[in-house]
Amino acid sequence: MNKKDIATIRRQFKKGNDKLRISDIFNVYIMKESSDIYHHESMPFGMLDEDQQELFLGNFKKVLAGQLDEKLFELKFKRDAEDSSQLILHRGLLTNDVEEWTNDMLALVAKMLQDRQYEHDVVISFIKAEYLKAQKRSSDEAEESANDTMYSHSFLLCSINKTQEPKKELEFDYVEREFKYNVTVNPVINLQAPLSGFLFPCFNDSAADVNHVLYSTAKAYEPDTTFIEDVLTAEEIMTARDDKSVFEEIVKDITGDHLSTSALANVYEEINRVVEENEEDEAPKLDRNDVQRVLTLSGVENVTPEKVETAYQKVIDDEKYEMKATSVIPKYNSKSIKIKTKVANIAISPEDLRYVRQVVFNNKRCIMIEVEEDTVIEGFTMAEESLVNKVSEKEPENAITE
Repeated sequence: MNKKDIATIRRQFKKGNDKLRISDIFNVYIMKESSDIYHHESMPFGMLDEDQQELFLGNFKKVLAGQLDEKLFELKFKRDAEDSSQLILHRGLLTNDVEEWTNDMLALVAKMLQDRQYEHDVVISFIKAEYLKAQKRSSDEAEESANDTMYSHSFLLCSINKTQEPKKELEFDYVEREFKYNVTVNPVINLQAPLSGFLFPCFNDSAADVNHVLYSTAKAYEPDTTFIEDVLTAEEIMTARDDKSVFEEIVKDITGDHLSTSALANVYEEINRVVEENEEDEAPKLDRNDVQRVLTLSGVENVTPEKVETAYQKVIDDEKYEMKATSVIPKYNSKSIKIKTKVANIAISPEDLRYVRQVVFNNKRCIMIEVEEDTVIEGFTMAEESLVNKVSEKEPENAITE
């Protein structure tokens, strides 16, 4: 799924949306002390009162929030896995029998609880639903109603939420005219911050992909590998941060850990061009040949296939490893690059990195920033000063990195 596909289905979770039909909801309450199922119940979603529906819709929307490869991960199911969750989910998706569906979901819950104990009581919620998407029309059919032809996408969604103790409060009784201690013993289910969850199947435009599941984690770059491999029986993943780290280490090994800011700006520009050219498609990936091409086009000298191969062997030990292009560059149109020094911290965008240089002046390392306008500090326009010594035009010995 790309970010457009995720945004499309995420937008469906709102009150009064006739294109989203949630048939059933199944809630399972887990005790933290024993990791046992204390209670579970299934009911048609429409039987919940409107306030409850709104709370759950907001919760499901939060499960699908976040950036791909940071908080959301498209996982591929392992082939021929024992007790495959893909088969359980697919069976649950296809059945029209509510009891069969709940039994399948309980089988997943059993996998979640195996050799695991949560820090809080948790509530695991499953829904079975479908959303309707209008078919794209040609210009000749543009006047026809968008509701004439619709695609129906059936899916399952799971949300895992912790409970918390109710607040201890003092209240005033208007009738008795006295202050009372509010004694509430029922735990509160925190639907505002789901711990985890997943969507099955994944969607690519108008096609369902039952070979993949979209996994959600609460903290960016911290997927639960045990949950991924043992509960969802999916393949191991690399986060965007992992991809970026691998890319940086490979480039450092190839360039000898020295790279001018102009060359680094060219690297980011070339990768961003690839991303923009494939914006509507699946996120492009960079292999060994792509890395060599990007560095060569960016002005890095002596980049050979042998150097690239050696770097891959040192860093990742997988010559077929591919990195998502969107993961290895900072956010291109924002000041996402941070240059930190003892004197000042500077934030610039990748496209403006070329205007920054590290130079040696009076035997001291300095950062020089090319500007087109006067610099104003605290309302004062800075006076221009001429350099006494000629700045060396030799490339800096130390790279400016993010």
